[in-house]
Amino acid sequence: MKLGIYPGSFDPLTNGHLDVIRRADKLFDRVIVAIANNESKKPMFTKEERVELASESLSDMEGVSVETFDGLLVDYAVGKGAQAIIRGLRAISDFEFEFQLALMNRHLDSSIETIFMMPKDKYTFLSSRMVKEVASLGGDIKEFVPAPVLRAMLERAEEIKRHSLQPE
Repeated sequence: MKLGIYPGSFDPLTNGHLDVIRRADKLFDRVIVAIANNESKKPMFTKEERVELASESLSDMEGVSVETFDGLLVDYAVGKGAQAIIRGLRAISDFEFEFQLALMNRHLDSSIETIFMMPKDKYTFLSSRMVKEVASLGGDIKEFVPAPVLRAMLERAEEIKRHSLQPE
């Protein structure tokens, strides 16, 4: 069975991520969306919330599951019996960083391949960071994220607004 691991923080999961996952699902028997914490980012959602949102957003894909992982990605991939790590590339600017990661992973364990996949053209500008920024400024993000994520982001924005309006 061919297994691909698609790692990321997915905070939040975007339609660009979904596009890559759907296409990876056609290439592999199974795809694991592996959610990790990125210590350099301030997450909007907890890891558990991201798993729940991704699972709900991907519920129509039988060959796709969502898990969390800690530690080295190659160790996780080997432990799962994966053949490949899937990485999304939006623009040439992503390539240098992703290429360095792929080379490091190959150095750590040469049995795991890295496959680069580009989302559809209409998603090449899209990033989780940008979606959060647009949402925080009151912009419409419904074209950028799946329905469960949109609902959660709108709820989170309301919570933040209510909290900031409470007297201290």
